[in-house]
Amino acid sequence: MNARSILEQVMKQAGSGRQQNAVGLDVQGLVGSLSSSLGGGGASQGTRGSGVDVKSLLGGGALGLLIGSKRGRKMGGKALKYGAIAGVGILAWKAWENSRGGAGKDEAREGQPMDRLEGASREQRSLELLQAVIMAARADGHIDDRERALLTEQIDAMGADAELHDWVEQQLIAPLDAEALARRADSPQAAREMYLVSVAVIDEQNPMERAWLDQLGGALGLDDAMRQELERQALGA
Repeated sequence: MNARSILEQVMKQAGSGRQQNAVGLDVQGLVGSLSSSLGGGGASQGTRGSGVDVKSLLGGGALGLLIGSKRGRKMGGKALKYGAIAGVGILAWKAWENSRGGAGKDEAREGQPMDRLEGASREQRSLELLQAVIMAARADGHIDDRERALLTEQIDAMGADAELHDWVEQQLIAPLDAEALARRADSPQAAREMYLVSVAVIDEQNPMERAWLDQLGGALGLDDAMRQELERQALGA
């Protein structure tokens, strides 16, 4: 699979999405336009008559579809936390250092941040984080068949290979299982990164999404202090 390449593109979208917040980007409206365009040639043609290039604004659309497109949200002040996806490794590591009052002698046991991984290790971490993002986006139960098809199409447009395509489709229909997701974390640092990207995606005002985040935090073995610090890092991203 080429999960690393796809995650890196999603991370770039997160960074650009934070900048787009300054002009009040309405994700719901853009995705609605994207959906309407499918009846006349597909997403690759952009939106008709609106003069808006959805693929340009959302970097292919996958992040916009994952983050709040069905919830009637605008990328307002809360959208700043989406930038946490772009800097997930650094921010999760910083959260650990802050919770310990600085790096300690047990640093080696924490695992490496995403940014320092190479080869198969980076590919595996990318897959873990992609799964966490997808599960968090599904936590409100509102991704329907049409939106699943759109999301898969957008990820394919990023260059997903056949294996990753099939994996994404499976993640979009698999039962939400925080314990199973947490078992994929191969280190404490991976666990922190999975929680951080989940914080970036969920709407904390939605009880179902908040419940998912609480379940995941428990399954990952993160104490209350660490969860609070990770959420603080996300909001300050």
